[in-house]
Amino acid sequence: MEKTAAVQYVYDLLIKMNHQLEQHQQREGLSFLEEIHEHFDGIASLNLTDVHVIDCIGRHEPINVTTLADRIELSKGTVSKVSTKLIKEGWIRRAQLNDNKKEIYFRLTPLGKKLFLVHERLHVKVQHQLFEFLSRYSSEELDVLKRMLSDGIGFLEAIEWQDKSLEPRDMK
Repeated sequence: MEKTAAVQYVYDLLIKMNHQLEQHQQREGLSFLEEIHEHFDGIASLNLTDVHVIDCIGRHEPINVTTLADRIELSKGTVSKVSTKLIKEGWIRRAQLNDNKKEIYFRLTPLGKKLFLVHERLHVKVQHQLFEFLSRYSSEELDVLKRMLSDGIGFLEAIEWQDKSLEPRDMK
């Protein structure tokens, strides 16, 4: 296969994989949210962003707004809005450190810890499935895949930065 045809074929496969991944994530997300509603007797009005905020707090508590926003790549404003909702619903609580009374940190409540464990169990299952899938490849093939994925991430980040630099000033 000539290089141009091979590049087109890889492009087509990436598009198809992206669509499959979107559909899988949507199904898994809905399935996970249904599981949350079952485990928590329907009290949960959570979306996946809420769950990922809870997950990040569970992994790094105590954690402040700035660090939380950086880790999950959301704006501080979005994190503040989500955390206010999660506090009202009893998933997380505000805390202060003994040596820093000025800054607010977040910790999980017992209810939040229960949700964190349900979410962790799902991630372990998905990770196991992906590791099983990838184990069919040799170390050399995995090295090529690592390079391609790293380069692809860099490419997409460069496009995102380029797109942001083209936005009108009042939209930033």
